[in-house]
Amino acid sequence: MSFNSVNDILGVLQLQAKLQEQPFQRLLKCWPEVVGKVIAAHTRPLSIQRDVLRVATSSAAWAQNLTFERRRLLVKLNTVLPTPLVDIRFSTAEWYAAKETNNQPQTLLPRYHPSYLGEEINRHHDVESTAKSANAAFENWAEAMQERSHHLPLCPECQCPTPGGELQRWGVCSLCAAKGFSNNF
Repeated sequence: MSFNSVNDILGVLQLQAKLQEQPFQRLLKCWPEVVGKVIAAHTRPLSIQRDVLRVATSSAAWAQNLTFERRRLLVKLNTVLPTPLVDIRFSTAEWYAAKETNNQPQTLLPRYHPSYLGEEINRHHDVESTAKSANAAFENWAEAMQERSHHLPLCPECQCPTPGGELQRWGVCSLCAAKGFSNNF
């Protein structure tokens, strides 16, 4: 029985990890180095399907210029990837969609929400105070909604306060308009 040193074992494990790494993940890691920082800033690899790399570009001009350079890029990329690519397709089609999915959704602070009343609800653990604070919160909300709606015109059908834009568009509030739409079908 032979004993291997820790360095030998770690070397074998690192080699196995590199071999098991997906080609697209490896491509993403080396993309800026292979194509250069300027091109990397205007491109985003999307996927590898049937040994064809799909790349989103920031403009049609970039897509066209890189299409002319794709053979040179293929040679560079194939030296880095475990399985060679057959072709590269450049398109602006998913540039903005891919960029939007990378952004985290912005969280809305409670004080900027339309239903915010400006008061904190005291949260207690017992049932009675929770019920009281819930009722108080509802009453405060109802009063605030009533104050906000005093300047709004009333819907001719249901007499509810209605934003002027809804009355201009449909002649009634959005709920009455929706009822009318559903009756037509």
